[in-house]
Amino acid sequence: MKLLVTNDDGIHSLFLHELISALKAAGHELYVVAPANEQSWTGASKTRGRPVKSAAMDRGFGCPTWIVDGTPSDCVNIGIAHLLPVKVDGIVSGINVGFNCTLGFIIASGTVAGAWEGALHGLPAMAVSQDLSEGIYNHLKDRGGQPDGELLATLKISAAHAARLAGELLPATPRRSFTVHNLNFPYPCKPETALHRTVPAHFFVPGLFTPADDQGRHQLVWTEGEDVSPPSPLTDLKCVEAGFISHTVLDYRKLGHA
Repeated sequence: MKLLVTNDDGIHSLFLHELISALKAAGHELYVVAPANEQSWTGASKTRGRPVKSAAMDRGFGCPTWIVDGTPSDCVNIGIAHLLPVKVDGIVSGINVGFNCTLGFIIASGTVAGAWEGALHGLPAMAVSQDLSEGIYNHLKDRGGQPDGELLATLKISAAHAARLAGELLPATPRRSFTVHNLNFPYPCKPETALHRTVPAHFFVPGLFTPADDQGRHQLVWTEGEDVSPPSPLTDLKCVEAGFISHTVLDYRKLGHA
């Protein structure tokens, strides 16, 4: 398949690099359009108040690559309209550093939004995220975003799963269906880790900012939130916590009430 690959952690993220490597190994033809800098938690926002700059660059991926100094949605929109020399068959966004499970986080996710922007262009789309514990996340940040040990091994396996699933899910998804496949990989992830269909967990996330400091500034922080999901069907959060790969089909046509 011809695929546009993006993410929200930025062009420098090794999680993106491992995804690109796995997709290439699976035989896909890739075009990478990624943010110049991290754009986590930007949701589906597009940059309106200033011009957005794009530039071709060589990151050694062996495929056409551009950076955009905007959001994941900017990347996909500008990429399809102005940068790519061909029409692509689908969008793959990720691999995100951390899960994108639950209603509380899916809507805010730049990774999911990159895939959603593809769906707005009528293309099959997939968002891919890697669950991490707080300790592993902090270790990763201390190493400047360089995964090592079991995290690196898990990341390579998750990327291989993602490449395989892209070849299965995207061709089976009708165009113009407003559908995103949201995949979340557990930690650790193994070659034999099973995939389960899930629904987004019902999750409240209040109190995401610290109290104001002496200059009136509030800092975004992690919160445990509150899971109020019914016992069934299986949610993305419970699936990943149980050590399985979560596959949630986000059909945006089903938003709202009749």
